[in-house]
Amino acid sequence: MSVRTADVAIVGGGLMGVWTAYFLARRGARVAVLDKGLVGAQASGVNFGNLRLQGRHPGQYPLALRSHALWETIDTLIGERCEFAATGHLYIAADAGDDEKLVQYAKDAEAHGLSIERLSGDELRRRWPWLGGELHSGTFSARDATANPRLVSPAVIRTAQRLGAARYQNTRVVNARAEKDGFVLETGTGDRLSCAKLVNAAGAWALEIAACFGESAQMFAAGPPQFVTEPLPYAIRPSVQAMSGSVIFRQVPRGNVIVAGYPRTAADPLLNRTPVPARKVLTAMAHLSRMAPMLRGARVIRAWSGIEGYCADMLPVIGTSETTPGLFHAFGFCGHGFQLGPGVGAVLSEMILDGATPTPLAPFSIGRFRHGVPVSEKIAREFDAPADRGA
Repeated sequence: MSVRTADVAIVGGGLMGVWTAYFLARRGARVAVLDKGLVGAQASGVNFGNLRLQGRHPGQYPLALRSHALWETIDTLIGERCEFAATGHLYIAADAGDDEKLVQYAKDAEAHGLSIERLSGDELRRRWPWLGGELHSGTFSARDATANPRLVSPAVIRTAQRLGAARYQNTRVVNARAEKDGFVLETGTGDRLSCAKLVNAAGAWALEIAACFGESAQMFAAGPPQFVTEPLPYAIRPSVQAMSGSVIFRQVPRGNVIVAGYPRTAADPLLNRTPVPARKVLTAMAHLSRMAPMLRGARVIRAWSGIEGYCADMLPVIGTSETTPGLFHAFGFCGHGFQLGPGVGAVLSEMILDGATPTPLAPFSIGRFRHGVPVSEKIAREFDAPADRGA
């Protein structure tokens, strides 16, 4: 490691880490990003690629909308578009039981200024004739978008490096401690780095860093099973999601259809893998065939998953440490972090350099875990494993 000091050290080279580095470096801070592997190699680089606004927790909307405005200027920010496309996002309720939740999602989004179209089953079929199966109702958000996760983190860190940020890959932080003037990080290769401020953006491994400073959260590791089909004639423009979570899919202009579906699969962060059982591929493809009959018979050419950190209440940790001045956390994004990345980077840079941010972050404080948090009802529905691991 040639540079042994920095104004800010960021542990974790995923989306939160690289966007934070970008916004700090843009304002002249000396930044070092350390990742135990390669930048963007974990959940940040292998997720579904949805930039979904509708369906978010109400407390996330100020941050999500700020982040989306940054996504909409990504080519100006970093000089690369990363396949950003305003495709829109379509929620489908297959039965009356999902209607209430669909309506509440729409109300939450509209309360924060997002425009939502509400559609009957017949309207859904007329507008998107490739839809099939049970279509009770739906909502469509035209502003929602997609991007290619494989491209984003490397593009952002390249821009941050041009602005002066340092990148250290295959550099695992094995110990971190606070000292009088800041922090000292020790790596697995025996190197040390001193910094004035520290950002813990280590994803599913973030509790290791938090523990160095006497903090923790109820978090476990998992990943959504994902698959991609052979190229097919391009016909499906919006990202489509069943309210039940049984299938989520989108088609890229190259023709491949990217597919995901719940329940998520338990991950092993020690072995660095998240297996995708064959039965999940078959089940998700069966759901896909019912919702989009034109895709019946499509061949799956690859299956994969990532390693993501999920908090028990399905909300991330973003903000200041409650034990250590100068320490900031950004982890546990529960599979919703791709869309939030630029916004998180912007607000953390403001907190670090200005001492505050105008974007409200109260729901995401790490302090909420001091006495435990209620387990989200999503956990039982969307995961194979219980959420009490990591409690």
